[in-house]
Amino acid sequence: MKITILGSGTWGTALGQLLCDNSHEVTIYGIVKEQVDDINLNHQNLAYFNNDVVLPSSLKATMNLKEAMEDPEIIVLAVPTIAIRSILEQIKPLIKNRPYLVSVAKGFDTNSTKRMSELIREIIPEQMRQEVVSLIGPGHAEEVIYRYLTLVTSTSLDFEAAKKIQEIFSNHYFRVYTQTDEIGAEYGVALKNVIAIAAGCIVGLGQGDNARAALLTRGLAEIVRFGVAFGGKFKTFLGLTGLGDLEVTCNSRHSRNFQAGYAIGKANSAKEFLATNTKTVEGIRTAKIVYQLAKENNIEMPITEAVYNVLYNDKKPSDVITQLMARQLKDETE
Repeated sequence: MKITILGSGTWGTALGQLLCDNSHEVTIYGIVKEQVDDINLNHQNLAYFNNDVVLPSSLKATMNLKEAMEDPEIIVLAVPTIAIRSILEQIKPLIKNRPYLVSVAKGFDTNSTKRMSELIREIIPEQMRQEVVSLIGPGHAEEVIYRYLTLVTSTSLDFEAAKKIQEIFSNHYFRVYTQTDEIGAEYGVALKNVIAIAAGCIVGLGQGDNARAALLTRGLAEIVRFGVAFGGKFKTFLGLTGLGDLEVTCNSRHSRNFQAGYAIGKANSAKEFLATNTKTVEGIRTAKIVYQLAKENNIEMPITEAVYNVLYNDKKPSDVITQLMARQLKDETE
């Protein structure tokens, strides 16, 4: 099957290798010449991976978008959420033969606060594509590239579309489950980035396992409260796109959101990190969007509000933690 991956970063490269392992014809589109040349000439991507990662020789890369869009049956959107709208508008006039559009991004469109699948449907009309699929869950590209065991979900409103992508991506080290609760799944994988920033802050401040366990538990309660309010199913948040993704993002050294929170916690301030950070940290934008949506819909989100205040109101992490611990006592089920 002919597959185009838009994005030559960690996920784009790891999924490119995965799909080559599954005997598909894969082209990665990138905008950085050094990365594209590295993939084509050296079968590596040293911008993101160590030199012991040798990519399949069948994996191709290009900077020519028109070339990349020559009749792929599947298009994988593997760019940061902030770039999704732009890349969709660029590929729209080039799309033919109703391909599957697979999103692996976790977050919201910053212009509209729409989920990724909603944004794709807005820009690429139904007559130009199959139903949208989100391939999401607790997967770090840094482990997939080494073919470590990974489980994710193929989520779509159309079960048959979800199953199609499940079959194409699954192999002995990458197991894909299907589900149709798009709202719950997409909110789950987006909101966990906010909680991961909080988890990093706690560790950076010198707190221990008790505090982190409590944060993950109460963070999951917030995610469920928010997601169910917008139509997600409760059981989805106990699965791979909920609890699974939350756990790995809040505990892994590969998590940029956790790393960001750790740096902010160590400094007891977000100011320096925000001024010097050059990496994509999805939870920073997500915190603002979720905070605003929660306020508009009267959804109680104390951890999210605390992260928002640290990031956008220059509050000290130590102070907001003290405020969280001093909140009015309540029943855990509330």
